[in-house]
Amino acid sequence: MRFAIFASGNGSNFQAIVESVQQQMITGELACLFCDQATAYVVERAKQLGIPYYVLEKTTQHTKSEYESQILAILKQEDIELIVLAGYMKIIGTILLEAYPNRIINLHPSLLPLFPGKQAILDAFNARVSETGITIHVVDDGVDTGPIIYQEALTIKKNESLESLERRIHQLEHQIYPQIIQSYMIKGEHKNVEKVSPIKCVR
Repeated sequence: MRFAIFASGNGSNFQAIVESVQQQMITGELACLFCDQATAYVVERAKQLGIPYYVLEKTTQHTKSEYESQILAILKQEDIELIVLAGYMKIIGTILLEAYPNRIINLHPSLLPLFPGKQAILDAFNARVSETGITIHVVDDGVDTGPIIYQEALTIKKNESLESLERRIHQLEHQIYPQIIQSYMIKGEHKNVEKVSPIKCVR
């Protein structure tokens, strides 16, 4: 299965996925990176790792549909079958959702439905909950509302700093996300998402 990674920032999860492909932990073919920010460090990672990449920033001159139509043309050119979001900060719209039904997956740093949105780790930290974690889910037309594929919980330590919690969440993401990507490809769950049950493990 040919897949593309969408990312907007630092790209540590992008690098973890690339390394998993190189180690054949993911047997799908990583065709390219798509990034919506020209200055994002993930682009430099792609250069260093030898991964083809596309950068397309949305301008005020284009509607969301026009912007996504340009992205879709790239994906068709690359014969992409699955889209993997790894720190992609734009909401996926109708054009891509209709072109890739149940074939766009996302990693979110909380136990959804708790703490959706861009500041999930900070929100969980400020809420003083005893645990948080990661969720991998199929993307739908909401914000972090799609069917859950997998969840894993992480206990927040007493007196833990925000920096420590962020570090441990990212370590968990790097370990788990490649495994679930591979499982999603092999089991064909992109075609049978209604049969996927969330799994919750505690660390």
